[in-house]
Amino acid sequence: MDLELFLARRGGVARRSDILRAGFQRIQLDASVAAGRLYRPQRGVYAVFKADRDLLAAFRANGQLTCVSAARFYGLWVLHPPQALHLSCGNGVPKRGVIDHGACVHEATLAYPVAALADVLLHALRCLPELEALVMVQSATGAGQISVSFLRKKLIGNRNGRARAVLDLLIPRADSLLEVLAHTHFVRAGLKVRMHVDLPGVGEVDCLVEECLAVELDGSSHFEPKQIKKDHRRNKAGMLGGHLTLHYFYDDVVHQPKAMVEEIRALLHLWATGRFAPNHW
Repeated sequence: MDLELFLARRGGVARRSDILRAGFQRIQLDASVAAGRLYRPQRGVYAVFKADRDLLAAFRANGQLTCVSAARFYGLWVLHPPQALHLSCGNGVPKRGVIDHGACVHEATLAYPVAALADVLLHALRCLPELEALVMVQSATGAGQISVSFLRKKLIGNRNGRARAVLDLLIPRADSLLEVLAHTHFVRAGLKVRMHVDLPGVGEVDCLVEECLAVELDGSSHFEPKQIKKDHRRNKAGMLGGHLTLHYFYDDVVHQPKAMVEEIRALLHLWATGRFAPNHW
């Protein structure tokens, strides 16, 4: 394998020991550096000039990416991009621009300086705001990468009460982060909600609120002409079956959840007071 390709598969940066263990020779490393194809960001580390900046920072700090900074390496949902680098350095020495988490206790398996998934999620549960931690854990447990019971066993004691409370918000299935967030907002508003409900003539709806209102959480694909037509037909089928439908988008669920809930409450009030009932048939 080409040396630069080997590095590219590792985010563009690796320790010399790992490079030599892969079968490359010191003379190849020296020649690549002399030719300007690689450089040494620090002793014992080699990188291409377009190496992943977070991975480079992890090597420079002699740490592992964790918490929200490691989410992308496991394909986890992220509500907001990290504003600082989250590392596990294990030495307690403050580093500028870095949130240094506790030591990792699980064996890392990736070919990057990235903490094991269990440590990533445990750090997130103890570090991030509630909903940000929730979407990360939901995506991991929903994909079968880790079990809720495993995480719960790691979160014993009073100091982990807040983290365990996040686990209580998980749902059995969420096809997007919007679904677990919407479910949380609805439940906390005192609304009865069921997820992924099959309605006759309609098919599966994302949420059924108070058994009468279908709430659909639409991503970018729902703006495509073919999908718009399909959604309109589903809406009509729902109304013919006695269900109203509301559609909400990313900005509604993530940035304006209070307004979303209030709109739903208002519609349910109109329903309950007979505003949608015919009085002259």
